[in-house]
Amino acid sequence: MAIAFGQVERPKASPYTIESTYQKLKKNYPFIEPINTIALPENIVVKENIIYKEEKNVSLKADIYSPKNSVKKNPAIVLIHGGGWISGSKENQRYMAQQLASNGYVAMTINYSLADEAKYPAAIDDVYSAINYLIKNKKEYHVNPKQISILGASAGAQIATLVGVKSSKIKAIVNIDGIVSFIHKEAEEGQYAAYWLDGWKDDNFERWKEASPLEFVEKDTPPTLFINSSQPRFHAGRDDMMKILSNYHIYTEMHEIKDSPHSFWLAKPWFNETLTITLNFLNKLFKQHEK
Repeated sequence: MAIAFGQVERPKASPYTIESTYQKLKKNYPFIEPINTIALPENIVVKENIIYKEEKNVSLKADIYSPKNSVKKNPAIVLIHGGGWISGSKENQRYMAQQLASNGYVAMTINYSLADEAKYPAAIDDVYSAINYLIKNKKEYHVNPKQISILGASAGAQIATLVGVKSSKIKAIVNIDGIVSFIHKEAEEGQYAAYWLDGWKDDNFERWKEASPLEFVEKDTPPTLFINSSQPRFHAGRDDMMKILSNYHIYTEMHEIKDSPHSFWLAKPWFNETLTITLNFLNKLFKQHEK
């Protein structure tokens, strides 16, 4: 099939799963262990494959994990998987969501429109729908609507951060190895980004700019946590965003997992470290006043 001028050919993307990532990483990191051995916590309630958005013959599903026997309103977090905007699924964030729920958070991991199905900004709109679903059903899931955060990994971190800097409903952002700008001098994004953004940067600069969270950081941006690999490509724009946050006296943290590859959060021991850092950050914001 011929590609028209300006059109972006589909990247040769392979399925992005926990298992495929583990198999790929263990070749260079033989000490790692799979996370699919982590047992389901006994103190959580599981509701899977809930339809949170339905329109135009498309049903988007989510899994929601909640603290068991909870009678109070809990802080909530929406988790956005990675996969180059073209692959991945909510199951990639399953174990992180379960562990967050076990520690007192209502955790919602979602599927969203991937690049083959719909270009930007469809995925952004989907995340807004997920947030609204949580708020609409706050009584059922015992959600505190004033304590909603968002977490994303890789491409999901770019999406999560973009939503986080734009939505007043988000009170904290957790960015796990995701760029915050497509147009920053450090950015190295190419075909995957162009396929999702429906055009190359030189042909569609305004859209690349519009999808860059760094462009929207201001005085009301929520506290932001960065957890990064040791791969510089995925840090694009991070330091500038942290500088702006600091200038506005907005709390921000950055942790770099030493000698780690991209997708580190999908294998142990890095998963455990990512979870601990995330919980420490969220607890500092949402649970410091609890008895």
